[in-house]
Amino acid sequence: MVDLALDQCAQQERVVGTCAAHGDPAGDVESLATAFVDALARCPQASLVAARVVRVAEPLGPVAAIDVESLGYSTLQGGAEYGSWLDERRALGRPLPPPPATEPVLLAREGEVLRITLNRPERRNAYGTALRDALVEALRIAVLDDSVEHVVIDGAGSSFCAGGDLDEFGHMPDATTAHLIRTRGGAGRLVAELADRVEVRLQGHCVGAGIEIPAFARRVVAGPDTRIRLPEVSMGLIPGAGGMASVPRRIGRWRALYLFVTGAELDAGQALRWGLVDEIA
Repeated sequence: MVDLALDQCAQQERVVGTCAAHGDPAGDVESLATAFVDALARCPQASLVAARVVRVAEPLGPVAAIDVESLGYSTLQGGAEYGSWLDERRALGRPLPPPPATEPVLLAREGEVLRITLNRPERRNAYGTALRDALVEALRIAVLDDSVEHVVIDGAGSSFCAGGDLDEFGHMPDATTAHLIRTRGGAGRLVAELADRVEVRLQGHCVGAGIEIPAFARRVVAGPDTRIRLPEVSMGLIPGAGGMASVPRRIGRWRALYLFVTGAELDAGQALRWGLVDEIA
């Protein structure tokens, strides 16, 4: 399986060489290659699916690419790598997170500008069910109201979004329902539809969905403390909030695959040099 994943993923020298050519992430080619191969060996199934989905989704529009991503994600949910991660997570005995004590998303309208603020700072604005549904409803305002000329999305607290709420993983009733929610009930599709009107302002932790969704926007502004990471392959999965469609369109297939497989962290400067964000402010 590792050999097959290497053959499909890697033309590995091309993946690593593309990253190293710009000095990001920090390290020489040998250390970058070692990190890539080690990560691939830990989760070869997820790495292989990530490589294939990136390739297949590349020529597609955002909606079709999100569908392909979700089908790959659904496949991996039945795999041993995700099963092992989920068993370890459940062994911790963590209960489902409590419902939000405040509105999970705040809205403010100033003329033609709609500001949407993710508002679960106690969970670093994790992209759980309540926040996801509230964000989708907020974005639908802009879809239905042409007088909204500009949408600004930011996050309350120290982080923009720490990714999917891990305590909710594994609680969907079946894979089909999960697929329909990801593809028809997620925020990525709406941000892609509204992209020319959307600006996202990042700060702190931007993990998983916390960068997958913003990457669809026309403009992404990062605070100096921004830290970006896509850890899903290490969980036996692939990005599932649209990142297989949005991230490669900004930084290219090879850099995206390196981030997906290794889970390497990018700071604001690295993200700007790669084009994952448009400004540091």
